[in-house]
Amino acid sequence: VLVSIICSQNYPLYIRSVPTENELKFHYTVHTSLDVVDEKISAMGKALVDQRELYLGLLYPTEDYKVYGYVTNSKVKFVMVVDSSNTALRDNEIRSMFRKLHNSYTDIMCNPFYNPGDRINSRAFDNMVNSMMVQVC
Repeated sequence: VLVSIICSQNYPLYIRSVPTENELKFHYTVHTSLDVVDEKISAMGKALVDQRELYLGLLYPTEDYKVYGYVTNSKVKFVMVVDSSNTALRDNEIRSMFRKLHNSYTDIMCNPFYNPGDRINSRAFDNMVNSMMVQVC
């Protein structure tokens, strides 16, 4: 339903939601989930430094949605909101979707024409996110 990439300074680099009529509600959900991400990171402490990537799992469920989180070693946060009525999604599938998202994000960072910290405007990245959303929906 929603995929977002939040930089280490907690401003969005990329947000994509389907359907778009609840986009403001999803923005609020992403920003409230950042507090939970920060709590989980601080609770893990030294273990985060030793890992290359950190899948945070389910951050919190609501009545309508489940919010999942993922943090890279450079403190970039990925937040994914999925419909809670979708019971076919398993934890391993969410983890693999985050890895796919992380790999695509790494490809964008390797682009010499991309300035780190700018919003992500890439057709290839959009296509990858759209294919992930089709899989979720």
